[in-house]
Amino acid sequence: MTRTSPRSGYDVVVLGGGVAGCVLAARLSEDPDRAVCLVEAGPDYGPRPEDWPERIRDARALPRDDVWERHTASHRIRARVLGGSSCVNGAWNTWGSHADHEEWTRAGGERWSAAALEPYRLRAVARMGLRTVPDRELSAWASAALTAAAGLGHEEVDMGAPGRPGYGRPLLNAVDGLRRNAAFAYLDPATRSRPNLTVLGGALVDRLSVRGGLVRGAHVVLDGERVTLTADTYVLASGTFGSPGVLLRSGIGPAAHLAENGIRCEADLPGVGANLSDQPGVFVPLAPTDALNRSLAAKEAAGELYVSRMLVRAASEHCPPGAWDLHLLPTAGPPLFGGLPPGRYEAGVSAFLMKPVSRGHVRLRSADPLEPPEIVPAFLTDPAGRDLAVLRAGLRQVEELASALRPLATPTDGPPAHGLSDAGLRERVGTYWHPVGTCAMGPAQDPRAVVDGQGAVHGIPGLRVADASVLPTVPAANTQLPVLAVAEMLADTLRR
Repeated sequence: MTRTSPRSGYDVVVLGGGVAGCVLAARLSEDPDRAVCLVEAGPDYGPRPEDWPERIRDARALPRDDVWERHTASHRIRARVLGGSSCVNGAWNTWGSHADHEEWTRAGGERWSAAALEPYRLRAVARMGLRTVPDRELSAWASAALTAAAGLGHEEVDMGAPGRPGYGRPLLNAVDGLRRNAAFAYLDPATRSRPNLTVLGGALVDRLSVRGGLVRGAHVVLDGERVTLTADTYVLASGTFGSPGVLLRSGIGPAAHLAENGIRCEADLPGVGANLSDQPGVFVPLAPTDALNRSLAAKEAAGELYVSRMLVRAASEHCPPGAWDLHLLPTAGPPLFGGLPPGRYEAGVSAFLMKPVSRGHVRLRSADPLEPPEIVPAFLTDPAGRDLAVLRAGLRQVEELASALRPLATPTDGPPAHGLSDAGLRERVGTYWHPVGTCAMGPAQDPRAVVDGQGAVHGIPGLRVADASVLPTVPAANTQLPVLAVAEMLADTLRR
């Protein structure tokens, strides 16, 4: 594990070493006259990929060792390691629709438009070394799903770029089964060698010291000792669950909630921890044929079995023209949860609701930074029932796709998923692991807004948030590539 001693003061302290934090630290330290400190609660395994644990480098699995909570509800899973979610996710990168940018532009201004973010998308694609899924990584199931999607009339599209509904393969931050996480891409040996960059692994952010409307320091627990880091600018990049937690412990948030936890209110911002949005979904299991099981076993024996390698962007009747509000995801391979006998695999198709209306929240249980927060995703709870309606539309499309895949897998017993009761759907709902929104951007007069379009916290000069938590709505995409691009853009606002 890499350990660097902190100095007394910096120009910028970045609190959180996940995807956004790695981008910010790398870009801001390009200026040799700017002293930058990156703080990460989890381990930093160093600048050389070969020194990292194999479990983190393996792109065929979803590692669950370097996380905040083990054996917890699936929606609570979040990485605790330098590189953040890019170390534990599926290494997929897709892009959203024009409707996403219209929502973001209304909240944050023109820098959030599709045209303005495009150079940052391209910059992130290049730095991460993203590539399209190669043919050799397609299983018989994935190949059949591509053919089935075309047969159902879907158009083939580039999943990593602005576009239309359709089917295709995602961009990957992985090559030959080896994951290239954000720490590898942005904090490579050349970047780490900069004398103006300090990387602190194993450093838990407790809170900010806020007095008189200004941040006076960041309190961090390093090797069991409390350390105060000072800077001209503090940038929170602790993620959708972590960033609101730091703000709340610092006295920035809803006054009543702060009082409940014995925290003095320094800035009454009701939006902190509110507006939690994640993408729920329902998996429809299918029974693999013996032929599919044999094919998957052979692929696994060759070390080339990937559970999912294609998806369909689909639209419900509630979706704006030219956009999409659903992902249909065919999967086949070892089960995500539990196990099966050797030579047998799980197959099915999921429908994920990409543009949910329902909103949950993140709150403190106490002022202790080691106490896990209260996380309520509130899936499928909007009073008008729109989320349930869109999900049912997606499950009807799942049934069509599954029917086209019948030579390889057949429906299991039971009623079709789209015909389940509301309670039945809620019982089966899972998550795509793409939470956003708990420090949402918006104008200062909006009581729900926490930051402006540059990530600056309303009413607290010198404090910014620059991660997925600032997005007021979740994009119709896997969030890694959008967060990379947003962090690139917000880094530019800090460099000027």
